[in-house]
Amino acid sequence: MSDHNQVKMTSMHYEKDRPAAENPLKVEDLTFRDGHQSLFATRGRTEDMIPVAEMMDEVGFWAMEVWGGATFDTMHRFLNEDPWERIRTLKRYIKKTPFSMLLRGQNLVGYRNYADDVAKAFVERAIANGMDIFRTFDALNDYRNFETVVPVIKEAGRHFQGCICYSLTEPRLGGDVYNLEYYVNKAKDLEAMGADSICLKDMAGLIAPYDAYTIIKALKAAVKPPIHLHSHFTSGMSAMSQLKAIEAGVDIVDTCMSPYAYRTSHPAIEPLVMTLLGTNRDTGFDIRHLAAINEILEKEVMPKYKHLLDDSKMSIIDINVLLHQTPGGMLSNLVNQLKQMDALDKLEEVYRELPRVRKELGQVPLVTPTSQIVGIQTVNNVLFDTPEERYKMITDQVKDLCYGLYGKTAIPIDPEVQKKALKGYPRGEEPITCRPAEVLEPELEKAKEEIGDLAVDMDDLLIYALYPVTGKKFLKWKYGKEEPPKEVRPITLEEVKAREEMVKKALAGELVEKPKKEAPPKSENARTFNVFVDGEYFEVGVDEVGGSPVIGALPQMPVMPAVPAPPVKAPAAAPPAETPRPAAPPADAGKPEAQAPEKGAAPAEGTPLVAPMPGMIVSYKKEVGDSVAEGETVVILEAMKMENALPAPVSGTIKSINFNSGDSVAKNDVLCVIG
Repeated sequence: MSDHNQVKMTSMHYEKDRPAAENPLKVEDLTFRDGHQSLFATRGRTEDMIPVAEMMDEVGFWAMEVWGGATFDTMHRFLNEDPWERIRTLKRYIKKTPFSMLLRGQNLVGYRNYADDVAKAFVERAIANGMDIFRTFDALNDYRNFETVVPVIKEAGRHFQGCICYSLTEPRLGGDVYNLEYYVNKAKDLEAMGADSICLKDMAGLIAPYDAYTIIKALKAAVKPPIHLHSHFTSGMSAMSQLKAIEAGVDIVDTCMSPYAYRTSHPAIEPLVMTLLGTNRDTGFDIRHLAAINEILEKEVMPKYKHLLDDSKMSIIDINVLLHQTPGGMLSNLVNQLKQMDALDKLEEVYRELPRVRKELGQVPLVTPTSQIVGIQTVNNVLFDTPEERYKMITDQVKDLCYGLYGKTAIPIDPEVQKKALKGYPRGEEPITCRPAEVLEPELEKAKEEIGDLAVDMDDLLIYALYPVTGKKFLKWKYGKEEPPKEVRPITLEEVKAREEMVKKALAGELVEKPKKEAPPKSENARTFNVFVDGEYFEVGVDEVGGSPVIGALPQMPVMPAVPAPPVKAPAAAPPAETPRPAAPPADAGKPEAQAPEKGAAPAEGTPLVAPMPGMIVSYKKEVGDSVAEGETVVILEAMKMENALPAPVSGTIKSINFNSGDSVAKNDVLCVIG
C-alpha cells in the first residue's frame, strides 16, 4: 500500500473513531470580510465568494463574517457593487451558518459618528437584509456610542456582540491606562448593556500569549457572556495567543481559510483544527473538507487578486507593529500615501512621530477610524510642520476628535493641541462632554431632499447618507445615469492568464515578435571576428552587403547600464482653467453639476491653490466670483478617508475652479485660482 493511501486510511479510521469534544471550541470565519480587507484592500467581489459559499456553510462555523467594516465603502466606490445585495446574495447559498458583521458603533460603516436617525435606519436595514450577529465596537471604547444601535439589535432578537478594543501603552499588558482592571471593567459595562457575547478585539496583533491567558481568565471569572478573541497575525503572535486563550477557557476565536490567512490577516483554521484534534476543545471540523475549499480558492479565486498582494517583503510578519501599533491595513495606506507624495524617505520620521501624536490626541486605541485619524495627522505633521510650528495642517477629523464628536479619549487630549484644533471650529471652541450624537441634527430627510429620485428605496438613501460623494456616483452607475469606469469592472481568470503570459514573454524578451527573414547565402567575402562581452567569447561572421568589406577602426561601443534607468517623469501641467462658472456642491442633486474644464482653455491669472497631497475633492466652499479672505477654507480634500480643509493662500476673488466634487487629484494639481 502506498504511503498516500496509508495516510488516507489512517485519517478515515481516526475520523470514524473521533469522539465529540466535551467543550468544542467555536470558530468564526472571517475570510469573506476581514481576510480580504487585511490582505488586498477589501477588493474581494461577491462573485468570487459564491464558488465556495455552500461548502463553507457545511464546515460548522459558529458564524461567518461577511459584511461591515470597509466592505460597504469599497464595494460601492471601487467594485461597482451594491453593498446590500451582497448580504442577500450570500444568504441564498449560506443557509445554516449565522451571518456576522462589523459595526463601528455610531460610526456604522463610515469614519464619523452619524445622527441617530441614520444609525437606527442602518441597523434596521441590515437586519431586514439578513444580518444575524452585530460585532459592535467603538474606537475609543466609549460605549455611549452604542446607545442608539444596541436597542435596535436587541429588539429584533439579533445577537449583540460588544467589543473591547485592545491597546497598549507598554510593550506588554500593564501601565496606567490599558491594564487588566481596564479590560475587566469594560467587559462589565458590556454585560450591563445586554451583550450576548464579548469580544476582545486585537486589531494590530499586539496581544502576547501569556497576556491573552491572563485577560481571558480574568474575563471568564468576571462576566457571564461567552468570550471571543479576535487577533490579527501581523506581529506573528496571534496563533500562539489563541492557544493560550483556549487553555484559559476562551469560547470563540477568529480564523480565515489559509489562502486568506497570515500576514496582516488572521491565523489559519487548518492548523488549529489539527492542533485540537482529539482534545476536549476539538472543533469537530473535517480537515479534508477544508482542503477541498482551499483548492478552489487557490485555483479559481486568488489568482484574480494576486496583483494586489504586497510581495515587497520576504517576511510574513511585521514586528514593527509592536513599536508603532498601527494596524496592517492602515500602515500600507500610510506607505502608499508617502509614495504618492514622493516622500517615502520620511517613513522613519512617521514612525517616530506617531506615538507622540497618539498620546497628544488622548492615547486612543488605533482602530478604524482613530488609526486613520492619528496616522494621517502624523503624516501631515512630518510633511508640513516647521521647527517653529507643529500641527500646521490639521484634518477635520482631528478637530472633531478634539471637540468630542467621537467620544471620550482614554486620557485627556493635550490642551495646546486641542486649543489650536478648535480655533474657529464651526460648532464652537469649547469641547463637549455629552454623548456625541446628541449634538448631531437628523440627517435622513435632508439626504432625501438632496438625492431626490436617484435613491429608489431606503437602502439607496443610506448609501448616499453615509457616503454623499461616492454614494451618489455609485447610484448613477447603478441606474444607468453614468457609465462606470473600466477600473471598477471585475477581472476574469482568462485575463489573469493572458497577463501572466504577457509577463513571461516580456521576461524572455519575446514581447515584440520580430518578423522572420530567410538567411541570405554566405559569400566568399565573409569575415570572422572574435567578440568578448562581460568575460564571454563569441565568434561572429560578418558579410558586408554589396561587396568586399573595408575594415577600419571598429567604432567604440557604448557601455550599457546593468539596469535601465527609470524614465524621468515630466512635471504635470496644471489643469487648464475655464471661463468663470459655479462649482457644483457634492451633495446637491437639485443643481446642475459643473463640467470639467475644457482642455486648452487659457489659465486664469492669479494665485493658484494647489493640492498639497493626492486625494479626492469633497466639495468647494466657494464658487467662481466669490470673494475670499486669506486663510478662509476654499476646498475640502479627502486624503486616505480623512478630510483636509485647504485655506486660501491670499485674499481675492475666485477666478476659476478646475475640478468637480468626486474628482481625483494629484499632488500639486491646481484646484482653483484666486485673483
